[in-house]
Amino acid sequence: MSIVLGISCVFAVLAGLVHVYIFFLESIAWTNPRVRAVFGISTDAEAQATRSLAFNQGFYNLFLAIGAVLGTVLVATGSGTTGWPLVVFSAACMLGAAVILAGTGRKYLRSALVQGTFPLVALLFAFIGSMLVA
Repeated sequence: MSIVLGISCVFAVLAGLVHVYIFFLESIAWTNPRVRAVFGISTDAEAQATRSLAFNQGFYNLFLAIGAVLGTVLVATGSGTTGWPLVVFSAACMLGAAVILAGTGRKYLRSALVQGTFPLVALLFAFIGSMLVA
């Protein structure tokens, strides 16, 4: 594997770790006052009312993280034919979700940058690396 594709894998794993953290916030710690503040949830009643939605959303993030990390593991162990599609699909979904988040309002731009920067870099390096190999 080239250095460029290796960099793509590193950023895919970093993106996965960010999404595991988001899973933790949304699916496990949602009603914690500090987590509520992160998501702009002002009351415990509001957190309880949205808990099942956040729980579900957290698992979407976890599944994307699993795809990115598993794809990277497959690439690293020589199964690039299976691994790269997982890495690219997972990173593209993460980036797409970040774009949608950014489009919902200015107050979400920082969160969208946190969520979308690593997958964007992973995709860029995957694209550059694939052009160098071809």
